[in-house]
Amino acid sequence: MKITGTSSYVMLDIEGKKIRAEGEMVVGGFVAEKSTMKQFEPPYESEPVTDAVRQHYIDEAVKKTQGSHMVMKFV
Repeated sequence: MKITGTSSYVMLDIEGKKIRAEGEMVVGGFVAEKSTMKQFEPPYESEPVTDAVRQHYIDEAVKKTQGSHMVMKFV
């Protein structure tokens, strides 16, 4: 997983399929809103983002950032 973004959103990328999650940068990490993870970025925007897919991206992001200076949390 690759994680990029700004102070207001993160882009979660697994093998080129990206999902944008909006949120807020806080001291020590980023708090993202699950409800903003609605669709993949182009060229995969026509593929559905199911609850299982959304949870997979969340789990991978939490695992990757655990113990780092930029911990991700999802609400």
